[in-house]
Amino acid sequence: MFGDVIRQFGTVDILINNAGLQKDAPFTEMTLEQWNFVLGVNLTGQFLCAREAIREFLRRGVNGKSKSAGKIICMSSVHELIPWAGHANYAASKGGVMLMMKTIAQEFAPKKIRINSIAPGAIATPINHDAWDTAAHLQNLLKLIPQKRIGQVEDIGKAADWLASDDADYVNGTTIFVDGGMTLYPGFEGNG
Repeated sequence: MFGDVIRQFGTVDILINNAGLQKDAPFTEMTLEQWNFVLGVNLTGQFLCAREAIREFLRRGVNGKSKSAGKIICMSSVHELIPWAGHANYAASKGGVMLMMKTIAQEFAPKKIRINSIAPGAIATPINHDAWDTAAHLQNLLKLIPQKRIGQVEDIGKAADWLASDDADYVNGTTIFVDGGMTLYPGFEGNG
């Protein structure tokens, strides 16, 4: 994939490391296949893409298009912080994305490579369609979101656009939560 992109465009400047799928099961019923499949896509896939992008950034160096030699934006989830019963493989994969991102950001910051994550909350996409497909499901979901709206893909796109720009040049090794406040422990909004 990277070879094709480099042949067609000459280099890679930005990687949006976007992988996320679910194979849910109660922990005692989760199969090794379900565990490995989710970790393979959500974490190992991001590792492989980040490794190839960094190799290209190091080969090319700063090329005058940006202050950075390259930028990687990993797509994480609020579940890098919030435990999620019945989704141990997903939460583990996104927690792994967070620490992988921080580790490689630390390693490659001296080479002018910026690596950050975006952690979406509930965004209206096919992965969580069952959580907002009816008025009753949506109202139940909105109990978890202090802002009382489900996110849109444009909310994530705007954060990615900023992180990929030189306006965010001093932002490195952090996760930006785009979640309408899901990580604010909404169960305590009425004083607990």
